[in-house]
Amino acid sequence: MFKQFYLFFFFFVASITASAQSVFTVLPLGVKGGLDESNLSAYLVSSAGSSNFICLDAGTVYSGLSVARKKGSIQKTEPAFLKENIKGYFISHGHLDHVAGLILNSPEDSKKPIYALSEVLDVFKSNYFTRNAWANFGSEGEAPILNKYRYVPLVPKAEIVAEETDLRVQAFELSHIKPYKSTAFLVSNTAGALLYLGDTGADSIEKSTDLKNLWQEIAPLISAKQLKAIFIEVSFPNSQADDQLFGHLNPRLWAQEMKVLASFTSIEALKGFPVVITHRKPSGTKEEQIKREVLAENTLGLKLIFPQQGKMISF
Repeated sequence: MFKQFYLFFFFFVASITASAQSVFTVLPLGVKGGLDESNLSAYLVSSAGSSNFICLDAGTVYSGLSVARKKGSIQKTEPAFLKENIKGYFISHGHLDHVAGLILNSPEDSKKPIYALSEVLDVFKSNYFTRNAWANFGSEGEAPILNKYRYVPLVPKAEIVAEETDLRVQAFELSHIKPYKSTAFLVSNTAGALLYLGDTGADSIEKSTDLKNLWQEIAPLISAKQLKAIFIEVSFPNSQADDQLFGHLNPRLWAQEMKVLASFTSIEALKGFPVVITHRKPSGTKEEQIKREVLAENTLGLKLIFPQQGKMISF
């Protein structure tokens, strides 16, 4: 009898553990949207159990690795992790708070790809990796070409495999002060997917359907419980005037977009669904104000996550 009970207990615990197993590991290297140059948008993503990461945006890299090491999220030194574990960068758009860490650490980095829409890669070629601004660590552009980073242009909706990982990525265009483009990345493995949005304005402000199209595209993944989380920016509090949002969201517009998403899934499907709030701008007390307002606007019952630099998240 005791043996039968033991076997039952063992398989019960094993089944609970298996159901709770994570699919992705996310390490935020930077979570803010400005002012604090040591903590700007950058998220490392790997399949759970893998040490091969891609970096979604790269506003802060080395400082984020230092914080992660102090918090025990990584054990390697910062230079070793940078060279050995980050296998490529997916850049949503060319603004400095999303690329500065990549640029500044380029002399010490290892060879790897930069994946982005062609318009974004052009920003590196024309503005950053030039003699006057830095040095050309890219694979194209102004001579001398150092070939540290290989440019890989992304085609919207076309899926690619991120080199040296088991991750597949699709790019979707976003509007960030129309006609300037930003990008969302749908990251997938055999067990699920994550959606990361770079900077974006609301469709109603941008006079666009980019977000609506994106929500329609990923809705089946939510309904099938394949999408594990959405990373989305909320940069300003509701007090920010619509004509001063500069291609960003506030809590009211974020909630508006979540309701559009719910129209393609169902309200029930979004209850408890993880949404990571990124890119809060830390001017004065605005970060906390944004958090309070997002919580108040969360009428759909989403599971809201406010990421911390250097603290690992599992999905």
